[in-house]
Amino acid sequence: MNQEAQLRDLIAEDPVRMHILRIVRDLNLPDCWVAAGFVRSLVWDHLHQRQPSPLPEDIDVVWFDTACASAQTDLTVEVELAALCSDLKWSVKNQARMHQRNADAPYGAAADSMTFWPETATAVGVRLDRHGAIEVSAPLGLEDLFALKVRPTARFESDKYVVFLERLQSKRWLEIWPKLTLVTQG
Repeated sequence: MNQEAQLRDLIAEDPVRMHILRIVRDLNLPDCWVAAGFVRSLVWDHLHQRQPSPLPEDIDVVWFDTACASAQTDLTVEVELAALCSDLKWSVKNQARMHQRNADAPYGAAADSMTFWPETATAVGVRLDRHGAIEVSAPLGLEDLFALKVRPTARFESDKYVVFLERLQSKRWLEIWPKLTLVTQG
């Protein structure tokens, strides 16, 4: 089974994640994905042959729409999500504006923005289509995620490498998932 199919199966077997995907889908946000730790942790737990760990501290919802690229719009969506599911902390970011915070050229889509995230294994999103099929966005591939490799993206290999290492330490991934391998520079 290929990695994308395996990821779809893992998501489909998790009723909590499926519930979250249905809630987010019903917002009808353009180019919208639930991403980062929502996906990464599930795969790493599976590969460590253990029950899924608790959901990430916040559920990352990324979307892309240049016509609605304000922080206030994101906040409004977070409030709407909290009203639908108050036991989760939501983090909604329209990627059409995030290039400004990150000092990048404008992104062209949500997937484009993911290539600028710190780790390759984090740059993965999932969503449900109108028919309930799970779609996967992995602009940097799924190989590192399924190989248990923590590798910085190109952006974090040089001038932001210290940020990558600080993030790795603060999140304690190597302690939580001991089979992970850190892929260092060079």
